[in-house]
Amino acid sequence: MTSPAPAAQLAQLAQLNVATLSHPLDDPRIAPFVELLDPVNAAADGAPGFVWRLVGDGAADATGLRPAGEDVIVNMSVWESPEALWDFTYRSGHLDVVRRRREWFERHVEAHLVLWWVPAGHRPSLDEALERLADLRANGPSPRAFTFASAYPAPDGIVGAVR
Repeated sequence: MTSPAPAAQLAQLAQLNVATLSHPLDDPRIAPFVELLDPVNAAADGAPGFVWRLVGDGAADATGLRPAGEDVIVNMSVWESPEALWDFTYRSGHLDVVRRRREWFERHVEAHLVLWWVPAGHRPSLDEALERLADLRANGPSPRAFTFASAYPAPDGIVGAVR
């Protein structure tokens, strides 16, 4: 007799991160960040629990997309669980980029990262993501829009990751 297959994953964690550039993306002062894009994105693509990330048409990343302003770049991805996203963000080579962010980006005065649950297989649009960020900024954390520090579990009956 074989063991039953694990329950299908019903929800995944989406994230949007926005960053205001301190100089244009083609400025030499931003070059170290630009040089890190490909290796960091490759690391994300291969990270345990990674599902999907936003890229521009014909591009390897999303830096050409500017839905939040000409000087604001976006990063959006979907992960199997908050733990998978946390591990990539803070327990991988990505942490070196996080530590250097002040070299390339303005200090944020309002929320710049938002997390929310999506049905497995759903790829959020930028409009959806920006609406979640606006909700977090206007109303604070809720099951609709939250942060690592104010995380909410997947809605009842929806698992965040296959275990």
